[in-house]
Amino acid sequence: MAYEAEISRRNPTCFLFLIDQSGSMGEAVGDGSGRRKADALAEALNRLLMDLCIRCTKDSREGVRYYYDIGVIGYGMKNEQIGPALGGNLAGKELVSVCDLAESPLRVEQRPVDGRMLRFPIWVDPVADNGTPMCAALRRAHDLMQQWVAKHQDSFPPIVFNITDGQATDGDPEPAALAIRQLATRDGHVLLFNLHISETPATEEQRRNWLYPGADKEATLPDDYARLLFRMSSVLPPHIVALAQAEGMPVSTDSRGFVFNAPMTEIVRFLNIGTQPKNLR
Repeated sequence: MAYEAEISRRNPTCFLFLIDQSGSMGEAVGDGSGRRKADALAEALNRLLMDLCIRCTKDSREGVRYYYDIGVIGYGMKNEQIGPALGGNLAGKELVSVCDLAESPLRVEQRPVDGRMLRFPIWVDPVADNGTPMCAALRRAHDLMQQWVAKHQDSFPPIVFNITDGQATDGDPEPAALAIRQLATRDGHVLLFNLHISETPATEEQRRNWLYPGADKEATLPDDYARLLFRMSSVLPPHIVALAQAEGMPVSTDSRGFVFNAPMTEIVRFLNIGTQPKNLR
């Protein structure tokens, strides 16, 4: 399977983000910055959503073109529930077009960037509460992606991002992850990437080794749960390997869409590389 389908308004693709909103996301990230995991995640995700809207904007007259369907599902929250995490006019919606996303942020803030105050749209607020029902979130992702691929068999396959800091509290997530990866369009199987935000300290060499690691790096991961998330992750398709190599990452043909204990800059880079499919028209 080639992962080479043209992405157009006739044949869009889909990005689904599963975000851990459990109580442990209130702890500090492991990069020494002191920031809460939930805050770092929300900022990275909001930045990515803004970038996705910009990618689909060709000119001011035509506005945002419909190249993507996008969903954000939170898990944890109140009473260990799962559900849509977008706010405002998009509240309660599991998948929306990039056009609707661009038109309906929760709010717009002014933030300093390179000495200037720029508009920064917010779609997702940080949440840190209760347990980690990851299995339920993955099963819901499977159902959503099964429905989506049935309607878009000529499209570049969806990419599901699972962003978490802890172990599932509702069972073994590996079967649900496998079920997602077995879904496919005619262009390729659905891709599942996992980003593990951990408080575990790591050296610069370890962090580099744990960015898109290959099979030879699995044994170096610090615990069984990190290794489980690695095995749950899809092997990177060739075009993402090329993008990661262009960014200076030591990836190989057996590298997986997995990152462990990444600082904020790497979280953003992980999401940006993972959401750059080929042949956007």
